[in-house]
Parts: sequence; structure tokens; C-alpha cells
Amino acid sequence: PATLIGTVRFLLLRNNSRIPEQSMQNESSRRIHVAIIMDGNGRWAERRGLPRTAGHRAGIAAVRRVVENALESEIERLTLYAFSSDNWRRPSDEVQRIFWLLRAFLRLETERMRQRGVRLEFIGRRDRLSPHVLQAMEWAEASTYLGNKLIVSVAVDYSSRFAIASAIAQCAGQGTDLHSIQQTLASQLASHSADVDLLIRTGGEKRLSDFLLWESAYAELFFTDTMWPDFTASHLQAALADFRSRHRSFGGVDSRRRTHKRLQPLRSGISFSIPLDRR
Repeated sequence: PATLIGTVRFLLLRNNSRIPEQSMQNESSRRIHVAIIMDGNGRWAERRGLPRTAGHRAGIAAVRRVVENALESEIERLTLYAFSSDNWRRPSDEVQRIFWLLRAFLRLETERMRQRGVRLEFIGRRDRLSPHVLQAMEWAEASTYLGNKLIVSVAVDYSSRFAIASAIAQCAGQGTDLHSIQQTLASQLASHSADVDLLIRTGGEKRLSDFLLWESAYAELFFTDTMWPDFTASHLQAALADFRSRHRSFGGVDSRRRTHKRLQPLRSGISFSIPLDRR
């Protein structure tokens, strides 16, 4: 009965009491969505002669550091890639340990996040999670739904391809109007996430790994060799500084970045220049 009551309470809060995204956007036009692929936990541990699970435990501390710093930065939404759908292929004992750490993290950190104005959300499949994990996630979401300073979205059993395929399934019966289908897809996906401004990947790899593919269409990418357990507030600030140094035109023309390449004079003595749009 307690589980049933908690689930009903969560559904009511989620459907009727969610704070509109716009209320957070009004605070500052500079607030952005940062997504992080938290890679390198296992390699961090192996390099120290430790079991891979020790790296996941150390990664929890990095999550705390980043969330605290995000609260003091221009970040509106922080999406963390915690467990991909492909991660089910890992050894069962490692998978069980990851979910044990997730439950422990929520048990220890949810109240502190609520007090700090953080709203916890989870994206990804829920049909393959254990009841204990699912209950912990729903409790954390319901407990922090009033947070209005920072959204922390945690991707668990997440696959962007699966999310897109699920959104396409919602378009069934809409005919062949591609614009309408695209709008429906965007609406379905936006109900769980938002367009990414800056995507960070730690651990030295340079790929997206089925993470927020639709939402990252115009994301700025930042790759670092730093392993996730070693990622600190200073690393996050370095990524944000790099992001602020970039000019985003979204396929248009940014006059600040237009340059002219002067060609060699022709035989007639006439020279000309060609404007080049750097993207």
C-alpha cells in the first residue's frame, strides 16, 4: 500500500504540479542546458589497481561537486548520462553495484538537493528497472518537484535511438506531412528533455554513444581526457569558458565571423575577395 500511495502521489505531482520550464527561463537569458557523458570510472579504478566499482563510487563524489558548481553557474538544466541501455551488457555484479550506488546516492542526497532548490528528474526506460530502484527514483522526483534553481536530469537505461523510435510511434496516423511529424517528434522528446547547448564528455573518448542525439543537433561539444572521478568544478568552469568563447549561428550568418580571403591578382591586375562563412 505504501508503494501504491507513493506512486499515485508521484503521478499526480508529475502530471498536475510540474513547474513550467518558462518560469526558469525568465530568470536569465544566459542559462543553458549542459549534458555530460560521465565516462572513465572503470578505467580510473583499473589504473589504481582497484575494482571497477570503486570508480563508480568515486564518480558519485564528482556528481556532487558538479551539481554544487552548476547551482552557482549559468546552468538551467544539467543532464547526466548515468547508465545507458547498452550498459546492461556489463557483468551483472557491476550492474547491480551501479544501481545500489544510485539508490544510496538518492537516499543521501535527495533532501539536500531539495533544500538547495534542485529538481531531480529521470529519463530513459523504466520497464526494466527493479521495483526498489524505480521506487527510489520516483520518491526523489516527487520530493524535489518544486525545485526552481536547477534541473538535474539523470539518464538511466537510456537510449536516444529508442527515445526517438518511441516518439515516432506517437506519430502514427498523422499522414505524410513531414513538418507535422517533425513538430510532433520535437514535442514528444521535449517532454523529457530539452535542446542541449553544451555537451561534455570526460574520459578521452570522442563520440556521443547514443546520448541525446536529437537534442544535441546544435550542441557545442567539449571533450576532455580527464576521467569522471577527477572532474572538478574547475573543469566544468573551463568547459563553460570555452563555450562562452564560441559564436553560435545555428546555420545562419554571424557577421562577427565573416572573413575575406584575398586571392592572387589576375593577369588583368584585378583582384577580388570571397567571403567565407565559418561554421
